[in-house]
Amino acid sequence: MCLLFSQRIWDLRSTQSTAAMAVEKIKKPKKRSATIFGYPLSIFFIVVNEFCERFSYYGMRAVLVLYFKYFLKWDEDFATTIYHTFVALCYLTPILGAIVADSWLGKFKTIVYLSIVYTVGQVVMAISAIQDITDTNKDGTPDNMTLHVALSMLGLFLIALGTGGIKPCVAAFGGDQFEDHQEKQRSTFFSIFYLSINAGSLISTLITPILRAQTCGIHIQQECYPLAFGVPAALMVVALIVFIVGSPMYIRNPPQGNIIVKVCKCIGFAVKNRFRHRSSQYPKRDHWMDWAEEKYDKLLIAQVKMALKVLFLYIPLPMFWALFDQQGSRWTFQATTMNGNFGAITIQPDQMQTVNPILILILVPVMDTLIYPLIAKCFNFTPLRRITVGMFLAALAFVAAALLQIQIDKTLPDFPSSTESQVKFINMVNRDLQIQADNKTISLKDENDTFDDMTSKPEKGENAIRQVFCSFCFFKVTHTFYITAGGFFLLKQSFHSHCFILGFGSSYTLIIPSTFTFGEMCSENIKAVMDMKPNSVHMAWQIIQYFLMTTGEVVFSVTGLEFSYSQAPSNMKSVLQAGWLLTVAVGNIIVLIVAEAATLNDQWAEYILFASLLVLVCIIFAIMAYFYTYTDPTKIEAQFDEMEPEEKEKRKNFDMPRKGSAESHKEDRRSSDSSSDDECTKQTKI
Repeated sequence: MCLLFSQRIWDLRSTQSTAAMAVEKIKKPKKRSATIFGYPLSIFFIVVNEFCERFSYYGMRAVLVLYFKYFLKWDEDFATTIYHTFVALCYLTPILGAIVADSWLGKFKTIVYLSIVYTVGQVVMAISAIQDITDTNKDGTPDNMTLHVALSMLGLFLIALGTGGIKPCVAAFGGDQFEDHQEKQRSTFFSIFYLSINAGSLISTLITPILRAQTCGIHIQQECYPLAFGVPAALMVVALIVFIVGSPMYIRNPPQGNIIVKVCKCIGFAVKNRFRHRSSQYPKRDHWMDWAEEKYDKLLIAQVKMALKVLFLYIPLPMFWALFDQQGSRWTFQATTMNGNFGAITIQPDQMQTVNPILILILVPVMDTLIYPLIAKCFNFTPLRRITVGMFLAALAFVAAALLQIQIDKTLPDFPSSTESQVKFINMVNRDLQIQADNKTISLKDENDTFDDMTSKPEKGENAIRQVFCSFCFFKVTHTFYITAGGFFLLKQSFHSHCFILGFGSSYTLIIPSTFTFGEMCSENIKAVMDMKPNSVHMAWQIIQYFLMTTGEVVFSVTGLEFSYSQAPSNMKSVLQAGWLLTVAVGNIIVLIVAEAATLNDQWAEYILFASLLVLVCIIFAIMAYFYTYTDPTKIEAQFDEMEPEEKEKRKNFDMPRKGSAESHKEDRRSSDSSSDDECTKQTKI
């Protein structure tokens, strides 16, 4: 059973390798954990912790952009910018968490301390969504929005620090609980661990939009964002408590040092050493990393070279994530302008995000068992070719989104610009009226000839209904109120099955005559004038773009992670993991730059812009992939196992021999007597 969210495959495989290497280093753990069915009892606390944490993160993230727009009242561009800034931070902080855990605190303390930070952030987010804490005049609108914004930003920062910091630690800590003879159980644990990730994220994405759609409030009943954020906060509290309860059973390996730090130091020394000896008097070397030989052994340098070779291919990849992560921002906003009525079920705009994980569960096994074998019979569908196809499919998904947006725009009314005005006239006198405006004559024949004076569509698919009371042919607008999308017109809490049905996002003006009695229900004397048509484009059309994007994700992300894992040296898995997470972070930074810098008035044009950029990047990546040579890191590393011990020792003299000097001649003679295994070193001295 292949239950995969592609962005997490890498976490499991790399941490599984890390855990295995950690167990190799510590043959005799200090204590033996209690077991049940052959498994350490401690891992059950870790699995439950991961389920609750993933529920907390994805539940909060599912409703985040709608919270920005409808509670904090930000426009879509700014809401998109903040959303992707948050996601970028979530994928930058894992590098910090890995360094802290491996070099200083250890995995257990890092998880506990950052989980506390994480929990506080979720609680702060839930508090920030309570409008009543600053609603002093009891009108349902916060009077101090600055406080809510400040609390929201503080909460998101703490969440990003917490969720990112513990990301590289939890699975690896679970792997540490197994002993040498439990290799089979360790492998099964990672499958169970992965299932808990999928279950937590999928269930939360379904439930939290439903919680958001509930109404709550002390003075005015509004959408319940405190509940939508509060439940994930409660799950994070449970995650922390469960993890701490299992503390006496854990095997805690001491920090072993972080390979990422070591690699960075090695690269830094090579660059520094090359810069110090940039003169032509010093002999050239085959690779710039060879300038680190004076301080680091050749095996590490060779491993860094292999890792850098893969990391170079990562350069174009952020553009894919720039498109992919807009499912939670731009595509969710697009869904708010569509009809979400699926028969008797009403789908919330943020619930459309669940299409992605559902399709993942279907497409991953289909690709592995059917599509790839069929393609392999026709031509060699190499991993890099698959990644290229995945990027192209993501571009097609945004073309589909652009085409859908064009159809949605056709159903939207034309609103006045900042230099225009609108006025609405309602003819009640049973004869034609002539109105002069801007040297134009407007004829009103009956009450259905109206001019809309609203400035936007009703939000979130709701309906705007304005009551106009007529007495002796005079009228006045009393107030505007909203009714749930797809519901029935409700007048003075009265309900009648013969009332007309309101569509998603429609706007009506109800003309109520002076003879109307409020005891009536759905009187035929009430005239309904449609100001704005309902949202006629159905949310189901978004499934096309979700299908293309998810197919691209499976082909791109799953293949990319497998390729990187196979091409990475045995001790560089975490380095490439950090590089992969960095591409996700950079991709989200690209989105916020475009959202702020682009001056496109039409959303469909922005979709086309992103699609075009990805196609361009796709072509560049295809050229890079064409010149890439596949390697076997295991064979390369094996060559260094036969090296003599003295060749592995660090050299104390950092001074380079100059060309033509006595040192250079001595080095040449020394090199000529060396074994064939040191051929690479000999060539750098000639």
